[in-house]
Amino acid sequence: MTTTKRINLWSSPRNISTALMYSFANHPSIRVVDEPLYAHYLTHQQTKAKHPGKEEILASQPTDGSRVVRSMLTTDYEKPVVVFKQMTHHLIELDRAFIGEMHNVLLIRNPRAILASFSKVVEEVTAEDIGLPQQYELYQSLRENGQSVGVLDAQKLLQDPGGVLSRLCSEFGIRFDESMLSWPAGARAEDGVWAKYWYANVHKSTGFNPFVKKEYTLMPALEAIAQRCEPLYQEMLAEAF
Repeated sequence: MTTTKRINLWSSPRNISTALMYSFANHPSIRVVDEPLYAHYLTHQQTKAKHPGKEEILASQPTDGSRVVRSMLTTDYEKPVVVFKQMTHHLIELDRAFIGEMHNVLLIRNPRAILASFSKVVEEVTAEDIGLPQQYELYQSLRENGQSVGVLDAQKLLQDPGGVLSRLCSEFGIRFDESMLSWPAGARAEDGVWAKYWYANVHKSTGFNPFVKKEYTLMPALEAIAQRCEPLYQEMLAEAF
């Protein structure tokens, strides 16, 4: 069995994390797994957000999160590195001990940008739906337990993808490869069944889109969520590559 470095990429929804997943997938030494805990989350969800394609997702994955975790830790992925694209809010009613057995990266993003995007697909959004409070909790837990955690900021990644990815790879003992900077347009075999609802823009891309500064005007309820999440984002941003 191949000795595999196992990395969780904990992110908030969703285009930037998918582009980063495609970047990793294009590396010759890396396998990727798309949101293995999504079906588990949907069977334990405590918010009112309605997820498109819910029944398809439940049919496509095991709903037993403990079973999924065992698979993540024991499956032979036949490559030196496997990256699990994860949504932090999927960590619900689940023993988190497995996190300490793996390497962990947090992909953070301006909360206003997340909310502007997420609210186009999901109604009745809460802070917990976008996962940023859970990201911060995970960040604190890893730091307090003396475990390494890499922090990537979406804006910094788009401004300098080669530099940021080189530093990330170095942090985790992975050889950076130029193939990580581009990929073929279209869907990938690794995509979850939810891709048709969320990944349309990434499917049109062939690399990281240049960063474009935007101003986001949010409805009052979403603005209140953004203001709650902003200090958490700023604290993690200070540690980003």
